[in-house]
Amino acid sequence: MTIREATSADVPAILQLVRDLATYEKEPDAVRATEAHFEAALFPESGTPTTFAHVAEVDGRVVGMAVWYLTFSTWTGVNGIWLEDLFVEPEQRGAGLGRELLATLARTCVDRGYQRLEWWVLDWNEPSIGFYESLDARAQDEWTVFRMDGPALESLGAAPGSGTHRSA
Repeated sequence: MTIREATSADVPAILQLVRDLATYEKEPDAVRATEAHFEAALFPESGTPTTFAHVAEVDGRVVGMAVWYLTFSTWTGVNGIWLEDLFVEPEQRGAGLGRELLATLARTCVDRGYQRLEWWVLDWNEPSIGFYESLDARAQDEWTVFRMDGPALESLGAAPGSGTHRSA
């Protein structure tokens, strides 16, 4: 098994793993991302990437991934890593790939002086929760996640005077 930084050639496999994750999370039709989206985020033609990925390989085939980006804590004054998605093919689980992907991100944090490695996990995903707890990760139960998208995002983000912005 090998854990390494993703390359552009890994994008199709990463997107397939994202689709597999969506199916696992009972949202098989939710993925709208394309290979072009991943190429632009991970390997932009100009500028700095906004997103990063590591992959797990077994016998030369990508079977797992960790997709992440940088965060910033106003309390610590330094960056951290937000793990957007961690996924290992079900038949490859139990071999230590998930742990090694997380350990790679933890080493990145330690090496760069980042103070946090954070992620979400669905409340019903007991196997993953147990796995994370076995690594001494702690649930942040005192926080409530908020999301704004679709019409609510468009309404709030509409230009002033456009007629679509609702006042509070």
